[in-house]
Amino acid sequence: MTVGPRGPVLLQDFVFTDEMAHFNRERIPERVVHAKGAGAFGYFECTHDISKYCKAKPFEFVGKKTPLGVRFSTVGGESGSADSARDPRGFAVKMYTEDGNWDLVGNNTPIFFIRDPMLFPSFIHTQKRNPETHLKDPDMFWDFITLRPETTHQVSFLFSDRGTPDGYRRMNGYGSHTFKTVNKDGQAYYCKFHFKIWPQGEFPLIPVGRMVLNRNPKNYFAEVEQIAFSPVHMIPGIEASPDKMLQGRLFSYSDTHRHRLGSNYLQIPVNCPFNARVKNYQRDGPQCVDENQAGAPNYFPNSFTGPQDNPQYLESKFSLSGDVKRYNTADDDNYSQVGVFWRKVLNPAERQRLAENIAGHVCNASEFLQKRVINNFGQADPEYGQMIKQLLDKINAKKRATQAGVPANL
Repeated sequence: MTVGPRGPVLLQDFVFTDEMAHFNRERIPERVVHAKGAGAFGYFECTHDISKYCKAKPFEFVGKKTPLGVRFSTVGGESGSADSARDPRGFAVKMYTEDGNWDLVGNNTPIFFIRDPMLFPSFIHTQKRNPETHLKDPDMFWDFITLRPETTHQVSFLFSDRGTPDGYRRMNGYGSHTFKTVNKDGQAYYCKFHFKIWPQGEFPLIPVGRMVLNRNPKNYFAEVEQIAFSPVHMIPGIEASPDKMLQGRLFSYSDTHRHRLGSNYLQIPVNCPFNARVKNYQRDGPQCVDENQAGAPNYFPNSFTGPQDNPQYLESKFSLSGDVKRYNTADDDNYSQVGVFWRKVLNPAERQRLAENIAGHVCNASEFLQKRVINNFGQADPEYGQMIKQLLDKINAKKRATQAGVPANL
């Protein structure tokens, strides 16, 4: 609405101002990790009876189907980054059960880089862009990796054939944490849903069910960008364990969703526990789009039929003891599992490709970091470190010859 065909726009043109105001607010903050992703929907079907271990609704009886949503992702890249990056792949599942939503977050590798959640922000910073150059920085990457040798196992997976991208359809999925499963008698068991590596000879896998993905998202923003996973979203039968990384994530995941999507992010349809009815004492806030629990009381205790604690859903009892201090786990066993992976899991051709992939990446880092890389991987197996050293020597000799303008004698 203008004054004449070329005149100024009138402030009363609310159609224009509404359009521009909405456009200015279209973008929400992207995920600080796992920004690039894809989603799918389907169901989980229980195929084996594990009721002696767990009373959770998805495992209630053989043949039961529970609707679910899944998001696959890379870790370090931005929303528009390449699918082909050598990067762990996120694998997060949201089951919509009668007891509420259960979120199971995980990756395509069975181990993780660090033990201490305090290091997570620093680790992620090294996977992203240098604050000075705004470029990916091999020095940042390998400086942290070599100063925290606990990363050696995960880095070995990442640079092996198992870390070579081959599409979401063919990747493995491992939950990131140890949980407690609780049966109907209140007995608790530590459980990993095919998670970090445990020797299968000592801890044989127990089949539970199958996941079927049979629907693509109808709208990417509504169902993939806004789907929010958090390990704190558990249902009766699944409980937190003392796993330090899990303990750290119990707060951080939900908090980042509140920042990114608002305090009422659980009212967004893809996050709403539609198979259960929510009753609590939380009210109001930005983006409150449901009935706000109508006229139900918003305080506890009350005399007006507000929700009460249900003893059926109490967590299992457990005891803790120990000295409270800040523990440094940097000097724990960082290499034995890596050595087993190198010697007993990989064949000679796979070892060669792993060493070539590491050398091809670390050759762009500073020389003192290259030496630390050789030392760290050599601690896992001398052959491992020696192969990387030989490949780096060849690459560096070729670089020096090119800089000097003479052919390299390789």
